[in-house]
Formats: sequence, structure tokens, C-alpha cells
Amino acid sequence: MNNIQMLQEPTPMITTANKPIELYIFVDPLCPEAFSMQAIIRKLQLEYNHYFSWRFVLSTELSSLNCLSKRMKGCESGIELDINHPVLPSIAIKAAELQGKRAGARYLSKLQEYVVLNYQDVNSYATLLKIAEEVQLDMNEFVVDFGSKEAARAFQCDLYMKREMEVDEVPSIVFFNECIEDEGLKVSGSYSYEVYEHILQEMMNEQLIRQPLPSIEELFSRFHTLSTNDIAFIYSLTEQAAERELKKRMLQQKIERIQTDYATLWRNK
Repeated sequence: MNNIQMLQEPTPMITTANKPIELYIFVDPLCPEAFSMQAIIRKLQLEYNHYFSWRFVLSTELSSLNCLSKRMKGCESGIELDINHPVLPSIAIKAAELQGKRAGARYLSKLQEYVVLNYQDVNSYATLLKIAEEVQLDMNEFVVDFGSKEAARAFQCDLYMKREMEVDEVPSIVFFNECIEDEGLKVSGSYSYEVYEHILQEMMNEQLIRQPLPSIEELFSRFHTLSTNDIAFIYSLTEQAAERELKKRMLQQKIERIQTDYATLWRNK
């Protein structure tokens, strides 16, 4: 696996007492590969969340934020503007994260849902405000943060971290353990779920204890929108078996189906 390498000088990580492993997950939020990585991360969280904490690092390639900063001044003062710019989704995610990591994760998930559905322009300021409403963020706080220097700086910090860790491919994951003197492990690109399990086990140096998966109903309560492929992947089912299980719950009016040209999404009702 020539895309897995050790990092000699890892960036100091933020640890918690009970979670000795830290994952830095580098993604371009609008890239299709980020969607497949999301399914892997969700399953890792479900089965091994007691071993690791994590953070998404946005890795959108953009040359400059200066021209956007001038246009965003009106947003900070509450003026309604329908700005459209490719940097806006990343700034919106960082603004959501200022309300907490879970808020940021909810926002990223809903943004990716919009991308898959492909019925509204996610580079539009108005669309990004609508997403914030749907994931029930504090809208006054979000609008102010969206137009603030803090959100832009947080995004620039992510880009700096990408350069510092020499991440040249997304998605990538960098693993660190609780000892900051130890080397980190950078995994560039996407691999099978078993590879990430093996890395966790090697870094823990012990047999991993897998948590039981929740029911499908509990899964939708947590993640709200999932594809047929997500369900098949998480529960190790065939796509046909996953489809049957989902249709049962649709008939019971527990979930609803959203058909797109590229995927079938299911949403909690």
C-alpha cells in the first residue's frame, strides 16, 4: 500500500482521556469520493467510536479568499445578498462548526445530500442559509459567523493543515495516537473498511472490541438521510437485501424514498 506512510513530525493533536486515537479526515465536501468516505467513517463511528475522536479537514483547492471577503461584508451586517461563489460551501461548514462539531457534521451531511439531489446550487448563499435552517442551527449566529473573519480563518487553517501534513490526495485520513512524540500514519485515498480496522488495531496494539450496530430505525434517528448503498455497506448486506429492508420501513411510513439519477436516498420522516 504505497499510499500509506508515516509522518515524521505530526501536528500536536487534541485528545480526550478515553479516546487515544485522533483521526484527521481530509475531504473536499463537494467531491463524490467524500460520499463514499462518509459511509466508512459512519461505520467506524458506530463500531469503534470508543477508540477515536475525529475532525473533518476541508481540502477544497482555492486560490484566494480576498475577493470573497469584500462581498461577504454585507452578510455579516445582515443584508440579504444572493452571492454565488465556489468557496461558500466551505465557509458555511466552518460557520456551522462554530456552533459545535456535531452541528458542523450535520451541516456537512445535509450539504452533501443537496449535492447528490442536484436540485439547488450549493454555491449560492441563499441555498446555504436554507441548509442551516434545515439542520436547525441558530440562524442569527450562523449569518453573523458566515460573514465573519473567524469562519474564513478556520477554513484557511484547514488548508494550512493540508499543506503541513503534505496531503496531496483527497479523501485521506491521518491517524495519531495519544503520544505526540510518535509518528502519525497518513492513508492517502480510499481503501476497504478492513484496512481502517486493521490500522486502528495496530495503533491500539490490542484486539478491538466492536460495538453492536444499532437498528435501522436508530441509524436513521442519528443520520437522518442514507442511501441504499450506505445501508448495504454498514450492515454488510447485498444491495437487494438492503432495498427490501428499506421498503418495509417505507410501507410502515417510518422513512421516505428520494430517487435521483445517481442514487436512491432514504430520509427519516
